[in-house]
Amino acid sequence: MAVTSLSTTCDGLFIISLLVIVSSLFVPSSAQLNATFYSGTCPNASAIVRTTIQQALQSDPRIGASLIRLHFHDCFVNGCDGSLLLDDSGSIQSEKNAVPNVNSTRGFNVVDNIKIALENACPGIVSCSDVLALASEASVSLAGGPTWTVLLGRRDGLTANLAGANSSLPSPFEGLNNITSKFSAVGLNTTDVVALSGAHTFGRGQCVTFNNRLFNFNGTGNPDPTLNSTLLSSLQQLCPQNGSNSGITNLDLSTPDAFDNNYFTNLQRNNGLLQSDQELFSDTGSATIPIVTSFASNQTLFFEAFVQSMIKMGNISPLTGNSGEIRLDCKVVNGQSSTAEAEDIQLQSGSVEGGASLADM
Repeated sequence: MAVTSLSTTCDGLFIISLLVIVSSLFVPSSAQLNATFYSGTCPNASAIVRTTIQQALQSDPRIGASLIRLHFHDCFVNGCDGSLLLDDSGSIQSEKNAVPNVNSTRGFNVVDNIKIALENACPGIVSCSDVLALASEASVSLAGGPTWTVLLGRRDGLTANLAGANSSLPSPFEGLNNITSKFSAVGLNTTDVVALSGAHTFGRGQCVTFNNRLFNFNGTGNPDPTLNSTLLSSLQQLCPQNGSNSGITNLDLSTPDAFDNNYFTNLQRNNGLLQSDQELFSDTGSATIPIVTSFASNQTLFFEAFVQSMIKMGNISPLTGNSGEIRLDCKVVNGQSSTAEAEDIQLQSGSVEGGASLADM
């Protein structure tokens, strides 16, 4: 009887151990990210990123907002794998050419400068996708926002997803239901929608991103009724109905280069610049309204929620372990050349047919 009991116990322990092993195979890859990933291989990675951004801010005060937007637009397509950074090549259609990104996303040159500095310090160690995560934290903290421990260990993807960028990225013209659905598709909830939208507390917006609100909102022939009348007047002057739509204005009217909770108080005054901003507060009955109210009255609460949402967003389907690669140049997959580089080489050798010569300029 004792032998039978022992055998049963052993069988039970074996089954439990087997279940633990099997279940570990299905732990999300984000669990493999950790704060000390580069402590032994590139201990100064975070400092290098921060220093490079500080230098860029001296000539471009909006670069921080641009860098965090790159991280956001990268993670929503194929997960946080640096796919947004890839240029066109013979086998890749760049996400940079997607409607939400073309002539809109910026800061790629700063990413390149960060990568060069990292390659000089610790060659082949820090991924481009981790550069975006580190750059986001540095950009926020340098603007007076919260700091947080960035989880690291992402690897870079080997391809891009142009179609995914066109369909998955939230648009400033979309209603709140569509935006919430796109966040939900990548595992982010309503609080994440509001907290991450709070990144619009710094940076700029082009006329093309909000002119739908100025003259003929939703085909009504009138401006968006939720737009503050004083703000409406100034925006109509900046972006006339038949103008070029190239004008740029601050996303946050009061503290455009500071990371604070004024974005939410702006929404309470109908001073949200984008339709997707203002709907967080003006969409009657929406679950986002009490969250906006709480963030407007308590900056610490907003900062804490923003940090949690950024960490959560940075955990969207990262490549880890042996997946992907560590790109040496964020613009191209290792061993390949981008279309631009290939054309440059051809121009230097005089082999491009139909190309414009210097005399044509």
